[in-house]
Amino acid sequence: MIKGFRDFILRGNVVDLAVAVVIGAAFGAVVTSFVENLITPLIAAIVGKPDFSGLAFTINGSQFQYGLFINAVVSFLLIAAAIYFVVVVPMNKMAELRARGKAPEDSSTKQCPECLSEIPSGAHRCAFCTSEQPAEA
Repeated sequence: MIKGFRDFILRGNVVDLAVAVVIGAAFGAVVTSFVENLITPLIAAIVGKPDFSGLAFTINGSQFQYGLFINAVVSFLLIAAAIYFVVVVPMNKMAELRARGKAPEDSSTKQCPECLSEIPSGAHRCAFCTSEQPAEA
């Protein structure tokens, strides 16, 4: 049982996922700090409030801190934009370049319609089942 657990934990994809989660959490903390300490005060200076986190209203003794929500939305948008421009766009470009650089399929072989074996495209008979091959168009 312990050997099975050890094998599960040491699989490449589990370790990769764990590393990705840790790096993602650290990246989220950096972006959240960036938003709270730089972006929010900059936007608040334009709007006239010193900080979004202080924005709140009270109804029947319950305080609604909508400024913290604004901070969270800005953080989310910046994280999503960073992931898109740093990960998604480069991966799409790499996939596009890889697809563009692929050689066309090799047409030196064809499939025999009788036995489905790979035979040379110029063959008149299949080497495996000896069936006559139709003329190439």
